[in-house]
Amino acid sequence: MAEYQTVYGSLDNFTKGGVEVINDDPKNYVFSNMFDVASRSKPWEKVAIGKNLEYVVECIRAEGVSEWRVTPHDEFALVVDGEVVIDLIDPSSPLVDPDASGSRALAGEPEGKKMGRVTAGHGHMTLLPAGRCYRMSASSPSVVLLQTIHGPDTIERWAEICQKY
Repeated sequence: MAEYQTVYGSLDNFTKGGVEVINDDPKNYVFSNMFDVASRSKPWEKVAIGKNLEYVVECIRAEGVSEWRVTPHDEFALVVDGEVVIDLIDPSSPLVDPDASGSRALAGEPEGKKMGRVTAGHGHMTLLPAGRCYRMSASSPSVVLLQTIHGPDTIERWAEICQKY
């Protein structure tokens, strides 16, 4: 029986990787590495690394403290490297159109009821509920994958991040 070893990457230790194409044209495929994307991103940039219709997976370099954001729909934050603290607030009044797409940055701290704080480490996923506000912080560079809907702050850099042939 073959023996396999799983190797986990991190922001400090990753191999860019590639695609092994067998009997096909490599131009039919794209490939990027979330750690490579995060290593070249500014803190809190929301860089799309996967897309299906309006849905995206954004790669975020978590470093320092983010601005407060509000989301009109549920989002899911998966920490894939480091540790990220997420503060949640239920705003006193609606701060975003429920029909909008993607989270929105807020100026200052929103008024409302504090919902709590989540400390998420490698492999932890956190729900960021619709209509609620969140702020992330990381004491050292970390990486978050955010499952969301394409919004005004989603950055598309396909030509820069995808492996080329």
